[in-house]
Amino acid sequence: MRVFWKSMRDNRRAWIGWTAALTAVAAMYASFYPSINNPAMADALNSFPQSVKEAFHMEDYTKPENYFAVSVFGLLVPVLVAVFAISAGVKAVAGDEEAGTLDLVQAQPVSRVSLALQRFLAIIVALVAIAAVMCLVVIALRGPGQFTALSPGRLFAICLQLALFGLLFAALAYGVGAWTGRRVYAIAVGAAVAVLGYLGDSFFTQIDSLEWTEKFSPFDWYLGGEPLKHGVQWGHAGLLLGLAVLFVAAGTWRYNQRDIAV
Repeated sequence: MRVFWKSMRDNRRAWIGWTAALTAVAAMYASFYPSINNPAMADALNSFPQSVKEAFHMEDYTKPENYFAVSVFGLLVPVLVAVFAISAGVKAVAGDEEAGTLDLVQAQPVSRVSLALQRFLAIIVALVAIAAVMCLVVIALRGPGQFTALSPGRLFAICLQLALFGLLFAALAYGVGAWTGRRVYAIAVGAAVAVLGYLGDSFFTQIDSLEWTEKFSPFDWYLGGEPLKHGVQWGHAGLLLGLAVLFVAAGTWRYNQRDIAV
């Protein structure tokens, strides 16, 4: 596990910074709930056009599960998690390979498969840590933030699916990077899936002929089952995890076959 611990050490400052920043964003939005939970704000939100409310999944904001699904866990937090996951996944293999230093790393007594998987394991630990810290902080704010109606179990459910959502993007970027050895391809594919996934879960649904895109969106697999109301959506969770495993397996297999000296 030498590679795993080295990866954790090398990235600890950046990953701690991401954890603090993402938790701060979630806590900031959570602390706004008391100012949202009033009739005047509800009337203002109800005045929005129906198409806008549907695109952003805006419902009765006086209910904490609706407010948190949109404001706390619905936009900025998952987008930032996707950015973190893609950047970490790209760096695992493609970053060193494109920089020309991967062959030096591979000169050490560790197999390609072990090197790649241990680096990806470190990313998994980082994603779990981000989701866990965020969950604990938001749970701690339930009393001061006046959203005690939102149970810890429901908050755990959304944070679990957030971690799996991030895992999917990390695995996608890792897989493309390990398959091709090119950072730009991994970043481009990860960003394209994130952007199209978000559009498919929001604006494309306003067009009758494009409603089907929602079912193929990672954002729908993350939030579509409304874990803040119904708990962990095991079907969606399994889909996120299964695709992540597939991307990692495909990328690792191809990386083990390629001539990285070329």
